[in-house]
Amino acid sequence: MYKRQEITAAQLDAQRAYCDMIRAAIAPRPHFAMVETYGCQQNESDSEILRGWLMDCGYSLTDDASRADMIAINTCAVREHAEKRVFGNVGALVHNRAKNPDLIVAVGGCMTQQETVKERIRESFRMVDLVFGPHEVWQFPELLWRTMERRGRRGNRSRLIAASPSDGVVAEGLPRQRDSGVKAWLSIMNGCDNFCTYCIVPHVRGRERSRRPADVLAEAAALAAAGYRDITLLGQNVNSYGKGLDDGVDFPDLLRAVNAIDGDFVIRFMTSHPKDATEKLFRAMAESEKCARHLHLPAQSGSDRILKLMNRHYDRKKYLEAVALARRYMPDLVLTTDIIVGFPGETEADFAETLSLVEEVRYDAMFTFIYSPRTGTPAAAMPDPVSRAEKQVWFDRLLGTANAISAEKHAAYVGKTVRVLIDGETNDPARNLSARTKGGRLVHLAGDPSLVGTFADAKITASSTWALFGETARQ
Repeated sequence: MYKRQEITAAQLDAQRAYCDMIRAAIAPRPHFAMVETYGCQQNESDSEILRGWLMDCGYSLTDDASRADMIAINTCAVREHAEKRVFGNVGALVHNRAKNPDLIVAVGGCMTQQETVKERIRESFRMVDLVFGPHEVWQFPELLWRTMERRGRRGNRSRLIAASPSDGVVAEGLPRQRDSGVKAWLSIMNGCDNFCTYCIVPHVRGRERSRRPADVLAEAAALAAAGYRDITLLGQNVNSYGKGLDDGVDFPDLLRAVNAIDGDFVIRFMTSHPKDATEKLFRAMAESEKCARHLHLPAQSGSDRILKLMNRHYDRKKYLEAVALARRYMPDLVLTTDIIVGFPGETEADFAETLSLVEEVRYDAMFTFIYSPRTGTPAAAMPDPVSRAEKQVWFDRLLGTANAISAEKHAAYVGKTVRVLIDGETNDPARNLSARTKGGRLVHLAGDPSLVGTFADAKITASSTWALFGETARQ
């Protein structure tokens, strides 16, 4: 049964003590660690914590696997393609182990919550020393120390399998090493209660549990004070934030509170579930000047029959009403979505309804996928008579429509001047800077690298399906 478990200060102090022990054990020479991440932004956030722990344990970070003394792979279970990539890359580490017998290999993340994956690692990937799940990230130093102890015993080749089906863990005060000084992920909740029939997330990340508002706001204020210009609030369904807490704060309330924090920054969030996208949310977005005019609202399908099979808890009419209401409050809204093609039992007529939804809504951009069965989900057991080849034909038609709409919408920016956040550099010498509009549209610019981390006005001079191109002057 689900039970919220808040990690105590004493428990975290114990983890810091393990960091001290590891630091002393590896002190005779420099040690390097690498964290490789697959999947969603929540995984990226977890990897930032792993990097923070490893630095506290005395490791220096590296992106070079051949240099690493410790490699942690943070996995994704959402799609089959990602799972295959993980196993391929883990298998390749046998060569690294041959060159460095002391190398420690850890596999974490959502994949490891599945018994079939843990069993496959036991049988086929002998170079893996530690397996841990998302619920164990807070105690990673202890797991690493126990792994080091096992490796230190002569002839001991056993692995530490720590991934567990437990959930409900909420931990504050964890160390974090962020990749960027401009953009930051801020997790406000974890887990999911929706149980869409195709989705493995509730089974591997557990039920919904929200961080307390005071903790979220303290972290947001610290990020703003540190100069971060783009803060993304993360959750599997941010719209249900606050459920199970006694603070009386829901997601629109939290959004307004973050907006009130001093600083010049943009607030983004993902992901929203259409069944919980309310007028209160759209009003809060419209009235919060720091909130991005961007809403990612996954439709998944335009067919009511398929939406019911997916257990999405809304129909086409309700979805379109939410879109219309959001655009009424924010006429300049950038709207993006997810679409699954070829869900089990989907017919040509169902697909046609999805295509018509896309043509009616006219999304600025879409993330489209051919259905990938996940063992342990109800959809994996549903009859699926349509061939992969036919699904590919549908997918190509959808992609063509989506790209044409996106290209047309991007072309409308040409000649306009928009405010952007310059967030990084590119490999293109002609347009060496990347930026984002408040609606999240990618803009390529030319300018001095010192502009990274600043806001600027950009005049859009050209466009493509995927991006905008322009000229800018620093404000």
